[in-house]
Amino acid sequence: MTAQQSLTYDAFVELATADPAVVGLVLKGSRAHDGMATEHSDHDLYVVLADGATTDLRRYAGHRTSRLDLVIVSLAEFRSAAMPGYERYALARARIVLDRPGGGNAEIEGTAESGGIAEILAAKARLGAEEAFRVAGGWLDAYANSVYRSVKNDRDGEPLAARLDATDSVGHLLELLFALDRRPRPYNKYLRWELARHPLPGWDGDALLGAVDRICASGDVAVQRGLFARVEAAARRQGHGAVLDAWGEDLRLLRPR
Repeated sequence: MTAQQSLTYDAFVELATADPAVVGLVLKGSRAHDGMATEHSDHDLYVVLADGATTDLRRYAGHRTSRLDLVIVSLAEFRSAAMPGYERYALARARIVLDRPGGGNAEIEGTAESGGIAEILAAKARLGAEEAFRVAGGWLDAYANSVYRSVKNDRDGEPLAARLDATDSVGHLLELLFALDRRPRPYNKYLRWELARHPLPGWDGDALLGAVDRICASGDVAVQRGLFARVEAAARRQGHGAVLDAWGEDLRLLRPR
């Protein structure tokens, strides 16, 4: 086993903390979500370097083992990472291990945060008002489209197609609901965790998950229509009526009978 292969999380954090080029260490994934880590969970760590810094730590770029994955980036690269992108939720719920803006005194996990890395993560966790409105409108239209196709396929005797479209609709629905609250959608693994700790305003997390489960399992049209009615009301309250009205008379097919 090589030295890099045997490198542990604790050993690397000690090494990185001692390097003045490192302005931040950010842990993401299961180990950043209380209660989600298992014996199989590795440590996924962003190593943030001061812009233009020279450091021997760059030799660990791309380091990946069953215990430790490292992503080494400059501060500028970290600021723009996942804006937008798939990693945005991971960084939104990431845990700060080290925050040392400008190479000053280290602020270690468990003490007061100094603000640099923390502010960047806070920006990733909260969609801007214009961004949220734009993406919510797109996901609302996609959600309505999938529900419409599912209900039509059920009506026309195509149960498999109906279930597939119903399952597609759930992904669009979750993107929409979190965008309406100006948040990135959690990965499926963390959905229950997220709803329990950070509820969506106006939604009972367990009831929502129950409806999602039934829709994915059976494509139940009555459940889809009931859920759509709640989504329509929420979307209209936030100014997305034009997206829904564009569906015209087809909306009748999506609403509860």
